[in-house]
Amino acid sequence: MIDTLTAQRGHEAYDTTFAAMRAFTDARTATTANQLWMVEHPPVFTLGLGADATHIIDARDIPIVQTDRGGEVTYHGPGQAVIYLLFDLRRQAKKILPREFVTRIEQAVIDTLAAYNLSGERKSGAPGIYIAKGDYQGAKIAALGLKIRGNGCTYHGVSLNVAMDLEPFSWINPCGYPGLQTIDMKTLGVTASLNEAQQCLAHHLHVQLTQP
Repeated sequence: MIDTLTAQRGHEAYDTTFAAMRAFTDARTATTANQLWMVEHPPVFTLGLGADATHIIDARDIPIVQTDRGGEVTYHGPGQAVIYLLFDLRRQAKKILPREFVTRIEQAVIDTLAAYNLSGERKSGAPGIYIAKGDYQGAKIAALGLKIRGNGCTYHGVSLNVAMDLEPFSWINPCGYPGLQTIDMKTLGVTASLNEAQQCLAHHLHVQLTQP
């Protein structure tokens, strides 16, 4: 079994984390442990490799960063639990294929929401996790975007909306979907701190990604 380490990077500019992820992955060796990086970003819009910039309706004064992950445009900001997954999929005890890796990450989010009595679900063809029932059914609460290199090494990761200013999501078409409603845990009645929710998500990611 490959060790998985968890690192808390705190409040950090997106560009700084992005550069650090690529540098870490470039420097990996056969003995480098997999890592989960927990971080909170100041406001930023990020674009995936195939993103259509017209999905940014009005950026206001929020910076826009082109990344090398998959997916469309998304927003990161204070009150959002972001965890980056720096893994070597081919070195797991049982090799994990990319689709299974995504499924396990999504399950970790669903399990995290369940710990706070919230029901999350997947949507076919729309990566991320959505609220499964209630007044906000169908609203997106977590986004997922990854870079998986040809050698099986991954970076980027998952973001869970905990207690945010959600207005910037209305300035874009989130993940390329016009009118997609986004929501956070606080609006749904959860009073957990960002750190608590982030630690819970890290725990469930560790469980999902270290099982056979």
